[in-house]
Amino acid sequence: MDVKQRFQLFPPLGVCLFLVVATLAAYWPVIHSDFINLDDPDYFMANAHVLTGLKPANIAWAFTTGFASNWHPLTWLSLMLDAQLFGNGPFGPHFVNLLLHAANAILLFFLLRSLTAATWKSAFVASLFALHPLHVESVAWVAERKDVLSAFFGFISIWAYARYARERPSPARSRVLTLNYSAALFFFALGLMSKPMLVTLPCILLLLDYWPLQRFKIPDVESALQKLILEKIPFLILSLLSSIATFVAQQKGGAVASLTYFPVSERIENTFVSYARYLGKTFWPFRLANPYPYPDDWPGPLVVFSIIVFILLCVTAVLLLQKFPFGFVGWFWFAGMLVPTIGLVQVGVAAMADRYTYLPLTGIFIILAWGLGGIFSRWRGSQPAIIFLAALIVVLCAWRTRLQVGYWQNGGTLFHHTLAVTKKNYVAYNNLGTWLSSHGQPAVALDCFRESLRIKPDNVDALYNLGNSLAKFDQWDNAEDCYRRALQITPAKADILNNLGLVLVKKKQYDAAVTNFEMVLELKPDSVSTHNNLATVLFLEHRFAESAQHYREALRFMPDSNDPSDTVVKSQIYANLGDALAKQGKTSEAAQSYRQALELQPDNARIKTKLQALGTP
Repeated sequence: MDVKQRFQLFPPLGVCLFLVVATLAAYWPVIHSDFINLDDPDYFMANAHVLTGLKPANIAWAFTTGFASNWHPLTWLSLMLDAQLFGNGPFGPHFVNLLLHAANAILLFFLLRSLTAATWKSAFVASLFALHPLHVESVAWVAERKDVLSAFFGFISIWAYARYARERPSPARSRVLTLNYSAALFFFALGLMSKPMLVTLPCILLLLDYWPLQRFKIPDVESALQKLILEKIPFLILSLLSSIATFVAQQKGGAVASLTYFPVSERIENTFVSYARYLGKTFWPFRLANPYPYPDDWPGPLVVFSIIVFILLCVTAVLLLQKFPFGFVGWFWFAGMLVPTIGLVQVGVAAMADRYTYLPLTGIFIILAWGLGGIFSRWRGSQPAIIFLAALIVVLCAWRTRLQVGYWQNGGTLFHHTLAVTKKNYVAYNNLGTWLSSHGQPAVALDCFRESLRIKPDNVDALYNLGNSLAKFDQWDNAEDCYRRALQITPAKADILNNLGLVLVKKKQYDAAVTNFEMVLELKPDSVSTHNNLATVLFLEHRFAESAQHYREALRFMPDSNDPSDTVVKSQIYANLGDALAKQGKTSEAAQSYRQALELQPDNARIKTKLQALGTP
């Protein structure tokens, strides 16, 4: 390699080194962060399928489940791998999220550089992608593994597509063309199986066909457009299938809000306001929160202003298409990629979310980079100022990102911050209460749940959590009232029915408790805790044969796990089964159950005493 080649190699390697070092420096505290008590229990910390690693049954579950209101098997598999490699703590998934984010920044740099041959503009875009505060949520939140993983595959898909598009069709190169196109389609499928946010990628590819690939510039534009659309059909079919799978999963999981909950008019207003808010937070990334509450209504002037801004930007991008193609591509990259999450089909109760900008913001970054680059090339005297401005923007983003990462230390820091920068945030009050309750502050948690209910009296989650907290203070009547109010809103909620059953047991209303537990098992036949609870009540009612049957069902559904707490639970169920069998006079079977309990807890004196009392060897 001669000196000239080495010099040409240095800038990209230097950019990659900078991206890695800057990303790690800005985000490093995240590896010490705890789980967030919002979605993280479902995605990792309380998910038995994930925590037990890459076993055949868990892999099959990943591809067939719509758990957490999504179908994203690769996200589940990646989290299972984290648990297998790093254990069940928060370090592993946080560390892998950080590595994926750094890898995405590098991929984006090389992707844009290969598309445009503009090293420093591509480096600026990649730096903004790596260090913008709006991306903290996608990296610092374990449950958002789907964001960083889908982006990883998405960028590779675009890269493969660009190689396909740059090849000149010829019989000699047909194999290479087919390979690149197939790779683009394959990695697109992987991206969709990580998060369906990528469904708009076929439209992004069409934008890139215009600029910078310039595939429209042939004499017959109409014919070229038809060809370009036809070659996107396989991508569009994958998008359609992913959209259907996602809608079904979210509808079954109750994530898709009803039209009466969020009327069409409100969702349209929120759509335009959200576009404006996303742009505002892009250029002034302060008061970032999770979640952003959906307001009772947006002020009329704000809605009108947001609609005007959106229309003006769309019209400007079209009118300046020939002169500034990067502006057209960048704006519609941003606006188009946000469509699935902008709220026209409302998912959840948040008005918007930082994580939704993870890929869309790339379009705005492209406009900034090529816009500043245009000024740089036209007015040579402005070069030092442009370079200083670009560096200042990157440094300020890194500073704000480091501060934002600090708010993600745990659920307490996150939701305290959210309440400080938002109003009437009943979801944040409920989430903060849950965190406080699990960290030894049940009295303060009660205040949070009550405040959440003051803002939104029909908040089922807050009613459920308030009932749980009241039960901790032995306020059985008040806890029962909360559970029953919650069930009036959502009658078929297994967790609420189960906890109501536990309260009824405390009040010695055994028949009613049995009815509740049986209703839970109709909804969740494999619920270990409910089988155990029902068996215990049946034992108290001297229905020992039925009790033993449900203890056996609890053991049958108990997942294989090396977690010490699971071992204790399993041992206790075996001991309880032994009690039920002993009451039926089945001495040898009872002794066997006690022995199985002791295998799990060899030092448990109480179980040893029960075994000795049977008088069996």
